[in-house]
Amino acid sequence: QVQLVESGGGLVQAGGSLRLSCAGSGRTFRNYVMGWFRQAPGKAREFVATISWSGGNTYYADSVKGRFTISRDNAKNTAYLQMNSLKPEDTAVYYCAARGGINSISPHSYEYNYWGQGTQITVSS
Repeated sequence: QVQLVESGGGLVQAGGSLRLSCAGSGRTFRNYVMGWFRQAPGKAREFVATISWSGGNTYYADSVKGRFTISRDNAKNTAYLQMNSLKPEDTAVYYCAARGGINSISPHSYEYNYWGQGTQITVSS
């Protein structure tokens, strides 16, 4: 079991940057694949980014590729999402998630076992 808490959300102008943090409580944080997902009003939850146990493998949604960077610091039990060149369409509640049991990055929300509470990101034009 791992508990996840996101922070760093807020309001930013288009073109700006934010960094989200996801703090995990478990001693085995390093053995969870981490992912970021988002859900905009009236839309389904969508994949954003994922990262393997040691950070050696990452994968991004096409919509954020080149703008967002996922990373992790296992010594701090924390995963990050650096968001640059933000667009109004990035406005959503952002969730971090953890996938236990296998070191395989995945864009599928159903493969993640644990979820944070979400944090609101609003990008104004």
